[in-house]
Amino acid sequence: MLATSHEQGYETVLVAGAGDVGGRLAARLAEQGRRVFALRRGDASGGGIHWLRGDLTRPATLTGMPRVDALVFAAAPDARDEAAYRAIYVDGLRHLVEALPEPPKRTLFVSSSAVYGEHAGGWVDEDTAPAPPGFNGRVLIEAERWLAAQAIGGIVVRLAGLYGPGRTQLFERLREGKAVVPRGQGVYANRIHVDDAAAALAFLLDVPEPAPLYLGVDDTPLPIDVLYDHIAGLLDAPIPPEGPGPAGIGNKRLSNARLRAAGFRCAWPDARDGYAALLRSPIRSAPTLR
Repeated sequence: MLATSHEQGYETVLVAGAGDVGGRLAARLAEQGRRVFALRRGDASGGGIHWLRGDLTRPATLTGMPRVDALVFAAAPDARDEAAYRAIYVDGLRHLVEALPEPPKRTLFVSSSAVYGEHAGGWVDEDTAPAPPGFNGRVLIEAERWLAAQAIGGIVVRLAGLYGPGRTQLFERLREGKAVVPRGQGVYANRIHVDDAAAALAFLLDVPEPAPLYLGVDDTPLPIDVLYDHIAGLLDAPIPPEGPGPAGIGNKRLSNARLRAAGFRCAWPDARDGYAALLRSPIRSAPTLR
């Protein structure tokens, strides 16, 4: 760690959208001794966290927000359509920033590698121009640009595909023989363990002179057939048959060189090891919700 929260002064943090990633981040920050507020639509308890209830799409529910040093916006829409994405990422971000009694000194916005298009398996980093193939990436770019225009210490973190406790859909698809892979075509999967995603966000709260953009991904982009075959072997499941790669995301290898240069290291730098550990371990969840 390059700096502590005491050195940076970000001792009071609001995590907006305390779901899987946000909940783990809030718990991690509370364990560090920071004063942590976490905003959700529903009730929550536990973890030494000050839980707040509010709906980012309804500004009237965001009254009485606390004064905080830093904001982490990790919200997610409850539907996969453009209106729901815009309501959360564009309007919801604006509503929350306007509801805060003082501008935060640092603001982390959790975005997605969905902003990148097709790169024929080539390397992609923070200097690669975004070319979102779908509405989700286009809306996220709009939100990122709004953030960049505000004087609130904005940092965008574009996360790759998440995996971790409770995210077992791939296991079930492999066991049931429903997963397919493009064999020998160099079509890449980019992953980050959910705990590493939360750790990266906590780390970036304390980087003394951060860049405005980071890619949140592990060290080892893998061809999808290599990754899926490995997991199938761990599960003693059938090797997945030949089929098309994932639609609408583009083939690319995401680089975490900027995040590594800042000093961050993934606990699970290779998803093959992360998935293996996931199968060996009991589920660890975010703070208890009720």
